Amino acid sequence: MTAHATSRAQRAGRLAAAAALVAVGSVTASGTPAEAAVCGTGVKGVTVIVDLTAFGQGVKQACATGDPTSGLTALTGAGFTYTFVPRQPGFVCQINTKPNPCNGAPTTAYWSYWHAAKGGAWTYSTKGAASYNPAPGTSEGWAFGAGKAPSVKAP
Repeated sequence: MTAHATSRAQRAGRLAAAAALVAVGSVTASGTPAEAAVCGTGVKGVTVIVDLTAFGQGVKQACATGDPTSGLTALTGAGFTYTFVPRQPGFVCQINTKPNPCNGAPTTAYWSYWHAAKGGAWTYSTKGAASYNPAPGTSEGWAFGAGKAPSVKAP
């Protein structure tokens, strides 16, 4: 490989690493999540934040581009998967297969659903994710536990 090709490969590797950091959000030097990143500048979409801290996987965030028609379409549009509690359609039991197995979502350990305006505080959703229509530029948050908001600030 020539010196020019090596330099180009190194640059490409650094760009890929930077893109990966942008894709999963900011992380502080201590390894804890910082304020989540927003959908890219000029990108119409809804930022989706999934707090997987209870499973040792930190906080994941992604952008559901466009104008998702529900919290569930925002969730899948941002690249997350979900399943409902068996025999309780509409009640999310798993996101990205967590918890595994589905625990039936008791009041002490369930996926709580949150909304936030740009830069605003998290607000617990009074509607189910299937019927809530998030506006572009807002954030949707999911956190597993006993109803605590995601552990990062809404962008």
